[in-house]
Amino acid sequence: MILNRLPLLPLAIAAALACSPAFAAGSSDTAGSAAPAGMNEAQAAVDAGRYPEALKLLAGVIKTEPRNADALNLMGYSNRKMNRLTEAARYYDAALKVNPKHIGALEYQGELFVEMGDYDRARQNLKLIAAICGACDEVIDLRAALDAKGQS
Repeated sequence: MILNRLPLLPLAIAAALACSPAFAAGSSDTAGSAAPAGMNEAQAAVDAGRYPEALKLLAGVIKTEPRNADALNLMGYSNRKMNRLTEAARYYDAALKVNPKHIGALEYQGELFVEMGDYDRARQNLKLIAAICGACDEVIDLRAALDAKGQS
């Protein structure tokens, strides 16, 4: 009986991983592939709120992989958290040029639009994300950012 279910085990594992918080975060474009040198350290710096350190590490990643949408997205995020909104916008645009369906970049760019008071563009990003992933965490987070400004 159990042997009949073994072929389904990889699917069950994949489903469990897709629902885990780390995988569902949506900021990653390269799930399952090896992270480039410096990327894990940069992510740790971002997670700890050490944005200047993260920017330095991410610059190294982008130097070796200029089309790394995850690194470009985190550059945007770190700049936004440092209130460097023009730089943040530039990096989100670059990440989305590499991967127009990068839900992490779409969410963070939407949050940037909310911070800038551009609620229509934030809602456009919300619709794009919802079309890609349904009711994923990124949709919930961007909707919350809009709701906090009374713009749902």
